[in-house]
Amino acid sequence: MTKTNRVSPRSPVSCLNRPSIMKLFNELIHSLPEGQVVHVNIGLHWTAVVVEGESGEQCGLASTLHDEHSHGIADIPDAGKLEGSDAFDLASYILEDGATKSSVGMATINALLPRKPNTWVNLNAEDVIAEKGAGKSVVLIGHFPFISRLEKKVGRLTVLELNPQPGDHPVSIANEVIPNADVVAITSMTLLNKTLNHLLEMIRPEATVIMLGPTTPLSPILFDYGVDLLCGSIVDDIQPVLQAIRQGANFRQVHKAGVHLVSIAKPSRS
Repeated sequence: MTKTNRVSPRSPVSCLNRPSIMKLFNELIHSLPEGQVVHVNIGLHWTAVVVEGESGEQCGLASTLHDEHSHGIADIPDAGKLEGSDAFDLASYILEDGATKSSVGMATINALLPRKPNTWVNLNAEDVIAEKGAGKSVVLIGHFPFISRLEKKVGRLTVLELNPQPGDHPVSIANEVIPNADVVAITSMTLLNKTLNHLLEMIRPEATVIMLGPTTPLSPILFDYGVDLLCGSIVDDIQPVLQAIRQGANFRQVHKAGVHLVSIAKPSRS
């Protein structure tokens, strides 16, 4: 596997030579160990995939994106036949068209990624952004429930959201605010909707880039693409989490069912 090297702390890369989102997905897939799909749960808010590999069963999560429904067109063509399949086949869904297929693909990638507790700390995204953004300008891409607390802990907080809630700003102003930010925290939903590269193009080299959300793949490959900190999730209790997701749980409920939040920082160069 060939990784794209970047100059520390981070060099600006033009849109003509920045590695594409599809290259990122291919690198993630080719870094994965083998596994077999055990369970696939596509819930109202969250998708969970359980795989069986050398380390036993592992569960990965991703936000459930929904396609525009049309009678006679299946969001998941092989629905009912996914369990027992090769996990690589399901992980490759991330390369295909279809919002729900992207969710299944990313959940499978997250399930297959090796667990390396020695590389993470038990910190959630709110604490990480508050630490990095103290006294600084922060742009948060995606609406998160901790916003009201976070805005009291950082210098200035601007929230960009596709469907703005009160206090949020539309993503159409991204090119006005992102280039001036000291910290840019990007929802991992941008992996699912394939918009990450466009956002990375706007970030100045000195800024700290954080990817957050339970969908975040905890892989060092993201560091080669300009991300400095990964804030994601680890499923500890698989069956309670699957049950909650099947019953339409939001993340707060899924979290309580058996998930803990972790952060991984890009290794510093001496």
